[in-house]
Amino acid sequence: MPEPQDTPDPAGPSGPPGPEGMRTAVANYVTALHRAYVAQADTFPPAARGRMPLLAGGGTVRVAAVGVRNLHLLATREDLGPLRGQEVELTGELPGLSWTLRFYDPVVVPALGLIDESVAPGYGEVKHALGLSTVIYHVVAQPGSGLTSHHAGHVGSGLASGHSAAARDFDTIRSRVRGRERLVDELVGAAAAGLPRAQALLARAIAPRDDAVAALADSPDPDPDAVRKALLASVGGRRDWTPRPPAEQAP
Repeated sequence: MPEPQDTPDPAGPSGPPGPEGMRTAVANYVTALHRAYVAQADTFPPAARGRMPLLAGGGTVRVAAVGVRNLHLLATREDLGPLRGQEVELTGELPGLSWTLRFYDPVVVPALGLIDESVAPGYGEVKHALGLSTVIYHVVAQPGSGLTSHHAGHVGSGLASGHSAAARDFDTIRSRVRGRERLVDELVGAAAAGLPRAQALLARAIAPRDDAVAALADSPDPDPDAVRKALLASVGGRRDWTPRPPAEQAP
């Protein structure tokens, strides 16, 4: 794992911490992130809370802390297999959410050493190196001054708000596409699994005549939020919408 140049929150002795200190700082960051997520989720109705990806489905969430040039945190429900070699795993728990936290670097996973992050974080490359196909969240935290509980709280609240907004949007879309509800259900699953191309293709199947949705489906790297918003707009948006009457009843 890359070592920070500043003491993480909470403050400790001066100088960069050793491996154990770094793991503790990351574990504290993940706990603060999850605590903020749960606190934000508690402000939503029970059913909406139950649909949020980090809380839905029960069971234990697996979090991978990956140290390359940047520090990546990936949450998934996929099994990471038994501990091997120099892998280290910690556990954490809050009311309604439990997780394991496992640490990876190029020594543990050699493929990570081939990732070039000199320009930007290698989100896809890190995910591929771990063999993950789905993630609940994937964030990059900056070791040192960025690895604080304050920063983690903002990230966790933002994730919860984004997940809640997505759930409301999907509910609205589903209520307006008679006969295509199963496609929307698949879209929700693809969003929870972190599959942007699948989301774009499903959106086009739901709204095949919408130009904005079609353009995103043809994009090699569609933005999931843009896909969802374009699909929502294609069915009339979230507010002030009434279904169009059938052609034979229209004036």
